[in-house]
Amino acid sequence: MSSIADGLLIVDKPQGWTSHDVVARSRRLAGTRRVGHAGTLDPMATGVLVLGVNKATKLLTFVVGADKTYTATIRLGQSTLTDDAEGEVTASYDVGGVSEEAVAEQVAALTGAIQQVPSAVSAIKVKGVRSYTRARAGEEVDLPARPVTVHRFDVLARRETATPDGDVVDLDVEVEVSSGTYVRALARDLGSALGAGGHLTALRRTRVGGFTLDAARTIDDLAASVDAGEALPLIPMAEAARSQLAVREVSAEEAIDLRHGKRLPSSPGRRDPVAALAGDDLVAVLDESERLVRSHVVFPA
Repeated sequence: MSSIADGLLIVDKPQGWTSHDVVARSRRLAGTRRVGHAGTLDPMATGVLVLGVNKATKLLTFVVGADKTYTATIRLGQSTLTDDAEGEVTASYDVGGVSEEAVAEQVAALTGAIQQVPSAVSAIKVKGVRSYTRARAGEEVDLPARPVTVHRFDVLARRETATPDGDVVDLDVEVEVSSGTYVRALARDLGSALGAGGHLTALRRTRVGGFTLDAARTIDDLAASVDAGEALPLIPMAEAARSQLAVREVSAEEAIDLRHGKRLPSSPGRRDPVAALAGDDLVAVLDESERLVRSHVVFPA
């Protein structure tokens, strides 16, 4: 297979696949090893996974930090080892006193700028080892809280459900959060605040920055397209940068200067990061927070 263009590929990740599984399959479909992803999704989760192909892998750094939107189901009445349905139930609770008013009060307390302790089975490294590796080996993992922002936390539906481990309350929710927020931890903390335990039974990412499910394709659809001789539906780099970053239009001469390492005067506003575009040509991603620009990354012509 011949080499394909550079750009972003938006995949609707299937349940049961790791993000690495999606990258590996996409490498075969694209015919290149230069494929990476912007932000891991747990195997249980589905939805928007942003991939960079060829030169666009260098754009992923500026996508990772974007806000994200998820739909999820939070089960109150049970805690699990992993804070989601993939872990064993570690405790069950009586949910008889979990009123709608109590849920609304604690949801409000978890909205806005908060300090969140990541899930013990997160990918955060502790002394060089992933936290989930330590937790699944039975080690006690003590991760520090860190600031995150929950822009929106909406409860869409509530159901009382009987399970073999006792009655539970299932909440269908939609959350809009800053990068680094763990929805599993929101479920855990909501349950803890209600004295009822909590974990996720479903999670679907519907948006990463400006990229939504509308642009996402399933792996099966992508494979069928490639088998039919069609090109992968890559978002060109300039278009992707325009959708995610502040933009500075540069002249052909300025584009040459930037590619030769010259530090141009910053534009007003002191922005960072900024996409330097010469028409449909993504020249660089700049830091304009100082008097002269500094290039985060420069893309060859």
